[in-house]
Formats: sequence, structure tokens, C-alpha cells
Amino acid sequence: MNIYESWIATTPIAHRGLFNEKYPENSIAAFKNAVKNKLPIEIDVNCLADGTPVVFHDQKLARMTGKDGFISNCKYEDISKLTLAGTKEKIPTLREALSVIDGKVPILIEIKNYGKVGVIEKAIWKVLQEYKGEYVIESFNPYTLEWFKKNAPKIKRGQLASFFEDREITGIKRFALKRMMLNKKISEPNFIVYATENLPNRYVKKYFGVIPVIAFTITSVDEEKRVKEYCDNIIFDSYIPTSLEGVIK
Repeated sequence: MNIYESWIATTPIAHRGLFNEKYPENSIAAFKNAVKNKLPIEIDVNCLADGTPVVFHDQKLARMTGKDGFISNCKYEDISKLTLAGTKEKIPTLREALSVIDGKVPILIEIKNYGKVGVIEKAIWKVLQEYKGEYVIESFNPYTLEWFKKNAPKIKRGQLASFFEDREITGIKRFALKRMMLNKKISEPNFIVYATENLPNRYVKKYFGVIPVIAFTITSVDEEKRVKEYCDNIIFDSYIPTSLEGVIK
């Protein structure tokens, strides 16, 4: 199937699951809610110190668990005691999340790797090989995408990017990643995922109509309307996209 006819370009994607005050982001409950509403799900995957891939967005634990520390310094026994946003929900492993989603809806998997490439990617790929459902991957790190290009070339890859104004990236790295200068020879993405607040821009414009462009993260109808002509699809949270009005329960 043409990628423009697939969910990647046609169906709004629920950011970190279909979460709300009752169902925390990147929780089993949020994933079940998205499955119930038949929505593709975007999830974030970090790796623990013991090599276990877990679904958790931040590097630091504090915002979602109220505890100090970094997710990468934890072992599974450490995170198994933590709960999310004052609920009974816990940080799921990637394997647990996949078991719940179980191929019922597609998944957009963001791989969080801020350092050396290879160990994290291999650990995640080991889990993904057991999964029979539909998924694609994305990352800000073009070398993570290159690893999958070489080791799992059939998996569709998305290059995440922004102007990186709120991230601890400076100098040449920001210059190159903002412009997606490593796309051609390193990551060779099948689609682009670019920050909503930075659309439109000339770096994305050259891809529009060549490969799908997804805007992240849309949080209102006004934002959706503003970027509609600059992207093929959206990643959303905190509101109901216009195409899903009357659909989400």
C-alpha cells in the first residue's frame, strides 16, 4: 500500500495513548482507551539500567511519578514500585504495552536515545521481533534510525525534528538536526514528524508531497486549523480532532 493511503498519513494519532485526568500518559489505561476508540497510538520508549525497554517519556522521573532520579538509572524493581500521576497506574514495560495493544491498532514508537547508538536499539528490537501487530518507529536521533535501516530495514522510519529551542542542544548539532541535514545519507526516513510550533518552514516544505509529514503535538482545534495545509497527519492530545468529533467515546 502507498504510505499516503496508510494510517501514517490518514488517521490522527493519540499522543502517549488516549490519556486524560483518569488515564495517565503512556499508561496501560491510556492504551486501552485508544484501542477502545480504534486510534493509532504514539508511545515513548526509554531503556532502564538493566536493559529493560519501558514506556516513559521523560528522562527524569519527577513529573510523572513525584520521585527524584533518572529513568536510565533505574532497574525494573525500582520502577515497579512507582505509580503515575497519583493513580494506581504503573510504568509499563514495552512488552507489557505491546501485549495490551495486541495488534488492535497501529503504534508509532518513539525511541529515546541521547547517547551512543546500538545497545538501546538492540534491546528494543529484540522485543519488537516478538510482536505481530503493526508499528513504525521514530526518533530525534538520526543514528537510531540508521541502526534500524541497517538491522531491520522493513520497518518504516520517521525523523523527528523541531527548532530545538526548548532542548539542551546547541551549536552544530542544533543547526543540523533542525534542518534534517542527516536525512539523505544517514536516517533516510519514510516520513517526517515535525514540531507544530515550527510549521511551516523551508526544511519541511521540500518533503511535502514526497513523504508524509506529521505535525506534533496538536492540542487544540485552532492549532489543527493553522497547520492543516502544512502536514498530512497529526499527533494529538487534550482535545478531539475535527475528523474524530462524534467518534471518540
